[in-house]
Amino acid sequence: MADEIDFRILGDDLQAVVVTLDPGEAVVAEAGAMLYMREGIQMATTLDPNNQGGGLFSKLLSGGKRLLSGDSFFVTLFANAGSRRTDVAFASPTPGKILPVNLREWGGTLICQKDSFLCAARGVNVTVAFTRKFGAGFFGGEGFILQKIEGDGLAFVHASGTLVSMDLAPGEELRVDTGCLVAMQPSVTYDIRTVPGIKTALFGGEGLFFVSLTGPGRVVLQTMPFSRLADRIIAASPRAGGSRREEGSVLGGLGSLLDGDR
Repeated sequence: MADEIDFRILGDDLQAVVVTLDPGEAVVAEAGAMLYMREGIQMATTLDPNNQGGGLFSKLLSGGKRLLSGDSFFVTLFANAGSRRTDVAFASPTPGKILPVNLREWGGTLICQKDSFLCAARGVNVTVAFTRKFGAGFFGGEGFILQKIEGDGLAFVHASGTLVSMDLAPGEELRVDTGCLVAMQPSVTYDIRTVPGIKTALFGGEGLFFVSLTGPGRVVLQTMPFSRLADRIIAASPRAGGSRREEGSVLGGLGSLLDGDR
């Protein structure tokens, strides 16, 4: 049984989540995600944040699964060791949104992209999920390995851009650009499809493949995968061979020389 935690989201596009813990409650988080913690919060690094027991090999195996899914080998546990309610906050590492997920409403399991886990109530487990088809893993934009978040409490995942949530009826298909899938229920079938028509594939600007999602179940999409944003930034960087946009200034080129950009 996961701890019952309260939270609030700060910000719009560079968000943080503030988790309020009662005495004795705790939250687990990805290493390096902590923004601040108030007096009374104790931080500890562990391989077994939910005290599931087992030997050293079992704990190392759990850490290895987290590492494969894009998280750190160790998990950081933040517990309220004081006598009154207090806060600990976590920040998203990329521009975008933080999605609070009540796992009870998702059937107890959430499948999401690598690196998306931010934090969760103690009692929630983060492990690895594998794509079931070769094509989906090789061309689907998410790779062969996804994250699986299980439990009955609150979990928080982060993604880039704006988040779009959709519920698919049984047999309903949704075609998504590769890399834009954030999360889905395990009941959703995840596969890869080729773009129909050679001309469309070569000149349509959408790539050769897209992700096919078939219901029933809920899916969450992101409008701007961070990898796509990073590619645009690198392509526009003068040091990487991109061209600098001077916003119409006749002195823009001269300014570049004076400030050392060229």
